Formats: sequence, structure tokens, C-alpha cells
Amino acid sequence: MDEQVTDYLHYLLIERGLSSNTRKSYQRDLEQYLAFLHEKEITDWQNVDRYTIVSFLQLLQNEKKSAATLTRMVTSLRRFHQFLRQERYTDHDPMQHIDSPKKTQKLPDTLSLSEVERLIETPDTKKVLGIRDRTILEVMYATGLRVSELIGLKLNDLHLAMGLMQTTGKGDKERIVPLGDMAIHWLETYLEEARPILCQKHPEEEYLFVNGHGTSLSRQGIWKNLKALVLKAGIMKNVTPHTLRHSFATHLLENGADLRTVQELLGHADISTTQIYTHITKKRMADVYKQYFPRA
Repeated sequence: MDEQVTDYLHYLLIERGLSSNTRKSYQRDLEQYLAFLHEKEITDWQNVDRYTIVSFLQLLQNEKKSAATLTRMVTSLRRFHQFLRQERYTDHDPMQHIDSPKKTQKLPDTLSLSEVERLIETPDTKKVLGIRDRTILEVMYATGLRVSELIGLKLNDLHLAMGLMQTTGKGDKERIVPLGDMAIHWLETYLEEARPILCQKHPEEEYLFVNGHGTSLSRQGIWKNLKALVLKAGIMKNVTPHTLRHSFATHLLENGADLRTVQELLGHADISTTQIYTHITKKRMADVYKQYFPRA
């Protein structure tokens, strides 16, 4: 049975071209699965049935494994058993009627409005890099862009006269995002006072946000700068670029925006992704009811 697992991992490398980290994740799951089968004295894939799988998943559940871990394990087993059947190591697929556990949706940490303002005002705007960092924070909070979308912005994506910005999101889908007055002000300041100095050695650089050498900022650069600014602002939360995205969505909903609008602004392909914020709209509905209904 170990031989088939080795064959599968080789298949993931050669035919699927999966990354080393992804393959190691599959390998860890399958090693845990194999250990369980050996303990149950099952030595042939043909003898693995639906009840074997259920017993294994029940064991993981008893060990208090998270829903995310169980979901990943089900995915690993599903793909592995499809491979076994495809390669004729077995004539059945015991995963056929096994459902994935439902993921628990947890809203990520958000910043309060006062925390956002404190963070945004932290960069030293007397320095060119401070102007750049202030502009980045203003844009991230004003648009809810993903960090990949932010570093992918080019000069010709800006339409400041119209108060708009063009971005390319997941699946290479383009969308138009509105910009607030403060974001426009700082973009203009950055373009006039900071970027020309930063780009002296690379005047041809087409990406909007650049590092100290005048070339495009990396994802790691954004993370590193943000961590330093959060620390300097004295915010005791685990803040990531995605935290600003979630804060953007949360503050919109708290102030009356509807889910469909937020879906468009965030670039979610499906409304179900945006529905993680549903509890915010329900809370606001309850607040409005209590405020305006005379017998509430």
C-alpha cells in the first residue's frame, strides 16, 4: 500500500506539477491515513470501504481536529482514491458518498474606525517613503483591494479626474473601483512629490507603487512595511493587508451599504463569499429596528 502512495506523490509531481509544499501536505495526510489502515490490519486497497473512511474521520474528530483539517483530509483522500481507481489499483471508490464537513465561517479581525485613522496617520509624510506608505494605506482602506491587486496597479490604471481606479482581480477579472477624496489627494501627492524621486534610476517603471530602489513593490514589502507601521501605531492586533480589506467591507455595511454593492467592490465572483459579513447587516437591521420602531 505504501507503494501506491509513492506512485501518487510521483504523479502529483510529474503530471500535476504541484508545488513542493502542496505535495508535502498530501503526503502528511496520506501517511496519517496509512498508519490508521495498518493499525486496522487492512493491507489491500480493495478492502477499504466507506465505513473504513468514516471510522478514520471519526477518529480525527475525536482528536479534536479542526473543521479545516477535516475538510483538507477529505479532499486528500478523495483525490487519492480517484487516482487508485483510475490506475486500476482498485475497482471502487470508497469516497464516493463521503461529504466534506461544513466549514465554519469566521469573520477575520477588523480594525475600528479610530484604529484605521491612527494607522493611516502613522507614516512620516515629511519623507518620500512616508508619503508612499500613507498613500498605500489610504488606497487599501478606500478600495478594499487585495494585496496582489495593489502591487499589480500600474500608472495607467488610475483615472483620478473621474475618481476611479481599474484593477485586475482573481481569474484575471477587471473591475472599476471608486476612490474617495482622501485617497485621490494622497495619490496626487505621491505622484507629484514622492514617486519621481523614488524612480530617478527607473523613470520607465510602470507600476504605481515602488520601493526605495524605484522598482515595483513586492507582496513581502507591503507586509513588512505594514507590520512596522502597526507596531508604531500601538495597535495590539494581528493586522495583515487583508485586515484592511475586511475593515473596508465591515465599515461599509455598518454604514448602510448592501451586500451586493460590497460584493462588486470586493470583486467577489459569488455573493456566497460576501455572505460571511451577513451578521453585520443583521446587527444593523436590529439596531435600526430598535431605533425607529416605536414599540421596540
